[in-house]
Amino acid sequence: MQDLKVTLIQSEIHWQNAGANLAMFEEKIWLIEGKTDLIVLPEMFNTGFTMNAEQVAEPMNFTTFKWMKQMAAQTGAVITGSVVIKEGNNYYNRLIWMQPDGGYDCYDKRHLFRMANEHEHFSGGEKRIVKELKGWKICPLVCYDLRFPVWSRNTSKNNELDYDLLLFVANWPAVRVNAWDILLKSRAVENVSYCLGLNRVGKDENDIDYNGHSAVYGPKGETLYFSEDNESISTVILSKQDLDQFREKFPAHLDADEFDIKS
Repeated sequence: MQDLKVTLIQSEIHWQNAGANLAMFEEKIWLIEGKTDLIVLPEMFNTGFTMNAEQVAEPMNFTTFKWMKQMAAQTGAVITGSVVIKEGNNYYNRLIWMQPDGGYDCYDKRHLFRMANEHEHFSGGEKRIVKELKGWKICPLVCYDLRFPVWSRNTSKNNELDYDLLLFVANWPAVRVNAWDILLKSRAVENVSYCLGLNRVGKDENDIDYNGHSAVYGPKGETLYFSEDNESISTVILSKQDLDQFREKFPAHLDADEFDIKS
């Protein structure tokens, strides 16, 4: 029952400038104090939340992918965040889960933000992933997915829940930050898990303000970490023992309704 060290990098993002963003985040990564297990970057961390998919997209195994691979190897930590990826004729808002050994997995954002016409520029994902790290099961999702509790539901099989940590990377605007705060905490409580949300700060070229509010909540809804509108690099230690003890004392998941998701 090892503790998990998770580092959240809440940052501004240079608009559609992958080179500048990779250099910036590399500097921030080397400012992390001590060893960490997981480094979390925002949604579209190398471009900002843009609908100019054709202009900024990269194929897999290109510049940003190789940078993530290098950073994971050098830090000994998993690195995750989403980028714009082109496959064939399709574009994806793709979260990449990069391991220190070079192994990786991907999650394509399922719920595309129609208020920004994301659904007109990107293809949605069809399945979520759950990754293991130091005995922890982690489910990474992207931004607008937070509003859809069925997709993030922590289902139980043989009295064992799917995941221990639900993780969201985002570009969530300040104007709707109350929903972000409420829903992150709700996802933690209803899924009897830790819930982490990593947002950006600053203003993008569409004149949209972002005010962070990156946070980590425990299964009782307790606030374990919260950052307001400043750039920050923070490591949070999560206790698997505390989570397991709470689940044993309060096994609400045993009374959850069963269902299947149809794509």
